[in-house]
Amino acid sequence: MPLNAHEFFTDHLQLPFDDSAVIGDTYYAIPTPGTPLRLRIDFAPTIRHGEYDGLRLQTVHPDHGVVDSAILTFADHGTFTRRDAARTVRPGQDGFARIRDWHRDGEPPWKGADPSGLRHAIEQYAQAWFPAPPRTPAVPHLAAAHSAVRLPTAPPGRPVSRTR
Repeated sequence: MPLNAHEFFTDHLQLPFDDSAVIGDTYYAIPTPGTPLRLRIDFAPTIRHGEYDGLRLQTVHPDHGVVDSAILTFADHGTFTRRDAARTVRPGQDGFARIRDWHRDGEPPWKGADPSGLRHAIEQYAQAWFPAPPRTPAVPHLAAAHSAVRLPTAPPGRPVSRTR
């Protein structure tokens, strides 16, 4: 069963990044345009081939490579709480909070996932590594008026001194 990564990242997870693409099973984004840092997200594999227990987030610089890496587990973010409860699978049991792509057909392995916890964690990670650029006022003359603060100065010819 394929991971259906494109559908997972774009339709199900619904990340807020406009400049993004899914290539293979990996999601790539440029959260802050004009900066060299990129966000890469893929499924975090377990020790078993074709089994995943979360998402791996990486901040990548084109010249310096991976700058930071984090794993967001499905268990920590409640992604499969309902699915596992319906299947009576508990922590420590085989298949708890995991997906597998061992079969060629059928529904996506992440069917029944609640992506809200993962989405929130990814947004927090992005805010730390890809802060939004400062907002500029829409009217240029207002920006100049607000940035040019006039402070009182001492009259010329008189020395400025403080007394206690």
